[in-house]
Amino acid sequence: MGSSKHRWRLSLLKSPSNLKKPSPPPEFICPISNDLMTDPVIVSSGQTFERNCVLACISLSFKPPTLLATVDFTTIIPNLALKSAIINWCRTNSFSPIPQPLDIRSALTIVQSLIKTSPNYPQIRLSSCLSSTSEESVAAGAGTGAGDSCSTTPIRPFCYSSSSSSEIDNPVEEDEEIICKLRSGLMSDQENAVVSLRKITRTNQDARGKLCTPRLLSALRHLIVSRYSSVQVNGVAALVNLSLQNANKVKIVRSGIVPPLIDVLRGGFPEAQDHAAGALFSLALDDQNKTAIGVLGALPPLLHALRSGSERSRHDSALALYHLSLVQSNRSKLVKLGSVQLFLNMVKSGHMTGRVMLVLCNLAGSVEGRAAMLDGGAVECLLGLLTRSEFDSESTRESCLGALYGLSQGGLRFKGLAKEAGAEELLIKEQEMGTNRCKEKASKILEVLRQKYEEEETVDWEALLNSDEITRSRFEIVYGKESI
Repeated sequence: MGSSKHRWRLSLLKSPSNLKKPSPPPEFICPISNDLMTDPVIVSSGQTFERNCVLACISLSFKPPTLLATVDFTTIIPNLALKSAIINWCRTNSFSPIPQPLDIRSALTIVQSLIKTSPNYPQIRLSSCLSSTSEESVAAGAGTGAGDSCSTTPIRPFCYSSSSSSEIDNPVEEDEEIICKLRSGLMSDQENAVVSLRKITRTNQDARGKLCTPRLLSALRHLIVSRYSSVQVNGVAALVNLSLQNANKVKIVRSGIVPPLIDVLRGGFPEAQDHAAGALFSLALDDQNKTAIGVLGALPPLLHALRSGSERSRHDSALALYHLSLVQSNRSKLVKLGSVQLFLNMVKSGHMTGRVMLVLCNLAGSVEGRAAMLDGGAVECLLGLLTRSEFDSESTRESCLGALYGLSQGGLRFKGLAKEAGAEELLIKEQEMGTNRCKEKASKILEVLRQKYEEEETVDWEALLNSDEITRSRFEIVYGKESI
């Protein structure tokens, strides 16, 4: 009886409800959350923290005070050995349930509370504000003006397929999570972030506006030149989605993201190059961005993509060049880059005639562009198209006549080249059978051809056709002031 009573008391003392839960070793505790770590990572300075606590500190620009050394979050490496040791300790000591990883929302709350209790709280707040707004200090040059826009040109990049406010004061928690992962030193976190960002912004217009903040663009700017293909491709694709929101276009250019975007177009992964061309096209739709994009060096890689890129990048590059060439400064740059001959060769080959013709139409509206096109045989080339009626649409025919009308402002040299190519007969045919817009442009060109100049009877046409100096000097005297 006594023995049985003794055994009952002993079993009661050993029951789980009466045993005190063992305390984890101090090296298993995160210095930030003061809880058992479940996903420990080692940072550059050698300390170990819970992963999401590190990401929260990076996002909020906070370095927790430590006794050993200054914390450096430049690199984050998973501490798999410590993670395994923690799991084994939990099982050995019947520590249940095994703790789950700390979510990013809770980590942000913990770090925010640490910031408020820090003796350097005012300085931390000031630093955070400066880092979040400094990205807006890069101002893009304003466009000097634009010609008539073409209503038939697409307003979305070829690579896009659907399935000017300041940064919001209280960003949603999902936004903070994406920014934390974008700034993470782990490729897996970066990949998850850009993939999520791409999915969210594909069809959600509200998300595009809320997510396009200086902090997110700053984090994304470094990832679009990543050496990992998935990070680079999805990062640039997400940027394309963000740029579809009109209010975001100027903000994106001012964030300083165009130079790395140009680097991707020059030598990025093939799919990322397609998206980069689409992004530049989308950003070029805003008049305030046109001059800045040209100044930052986008024209040469766009011409290269038009010449030798994939079909997708060629289409978007052509449209980007069309919108950029609405600005006089970019038209001058394109002429100096020798683009006129490239465009004329593409027209002759019949490749993307409609889109290339839009650019030629803009170039024909400038003095340098007219001179280069007259020198390159544009009159004969364009009239040849009218003769063969090699147009994929009526809008392309209208652009062809528009380019000829722009060239007709070149004075006597155009008149000589047009007469030599038999332009009057072709234009009369367009005047009789074309659309209303074609008839109007053909009539204007015929009016120029039939106009009598005082010196016309004494002009040596053969000498004039072979003289660049006469053409240029005449442009300077008669057409010196040009409407854009």
